[in-house]
Amino acid sequence: MRSVMSCFLAVPGRFSRWGRVGMLAGGVSLACLASARASDNGNLTLQLLDRVNTLEEQTREMRGQIDQLTNQVQQQNAAMSKQIDDMNFAMQQHGHAAPAVPAPVTAAAGVTPTAPAPATAKRSPDDVLKAGNDALLQHDYATAQADAQQVLSGPKSARQIDAQYLLAQSLAGQKQYRQSALAYYDTYNRAPHGQRAPSALLGVAATLVALNDKASACQALDKLASEFPTPAPRIKAAEQVYRKRAKCS
Repeated sequence: MRSVMSCFLAVPGRFSRWGRVGMLAGGVSLACLASARASDNGNLTLQLLDRVNTLEEQTREMRGQIDQLTNQVQQQNAAMSKQIDDMNFAMQQHGHAAPAVPAPVTAAAGVTPTAPAPATAKRSPDDVLKAGNDALLQHDYATAQADAQQVLSGPKSARQIDAQYLLAQSLAGQKQYRQSALAYYDTYNRAPHGQRAPSALLGVAATLVALNDKASACQALDKLASEFPTPAPRIKAAEQVYRKRAKCS
C-alpha cells in the first residue's frame, strides 16, 4: 500500500476507521503519509481518526442544539414583546379615553387595501435538498454547500446521506478536492451498501486524480469494481475514464 487512502480502501475490516486519514494530515500528500508502517504510528493514526469522528459527531449535535435554543429564544422574545405591548395598551386605556379607530381605506377612496404578506414557511429537508441540487446544476456551488450543511446540521435522517453527497459535489465544484474526497468517502461510509455508495467511491477516485494521487485513485477504483461488479452503465463508463487518467495497471 502506497498511501493512507490506499490503506482504508484495501482493508475492508477498517473502513470506518481509516476512511479520513489520508486527507486529514494537514495538507501533506496522501501517498507520502502512507509509508508509515510502524505499529505505533498506526495506533496513533487510529486514535486520531476516532477523535476526529467523535468531534464531528459532537459538532453536528451541538449545531442542532444551538438551532433549537435559537428558536426558543426568538419565541420567548416575541412573547415578551407582546406582553409589553399589551401592558402599554392597557395603561393607555386606563388613563385616557380610547382613541378613535380610523376607518379602513377602501377601494371607494381610490386605494386598494393591501393584504398582509404571508409568513415564510419553514423549508423541509426535501425542499432544502431540492434547492441545493438546483443550485448545483446552475454552478452555484456555495449555495449548494450551504443547503447541504443545513440538512446535515439538522435532525438525523436518511436524507443526510443525500446531503453528504451534495456537500461532496459542491466542494468538488469549488475545487476543494481534499475536503471533497473526505465528504465523498463519508457518504460511502455512512451507507456502504446504499444507493449512493458506488457514486461516492467514484467521487473519491475523481478527486484523488485531481490531487494527482493516482495510486490511491486506482485503489478506490479497484474497491469500486470489487464491491460493485455490475454498477450502472454511467458509473462503469466513468470508472474506465478515471482508470485511464490514473494510469491504473
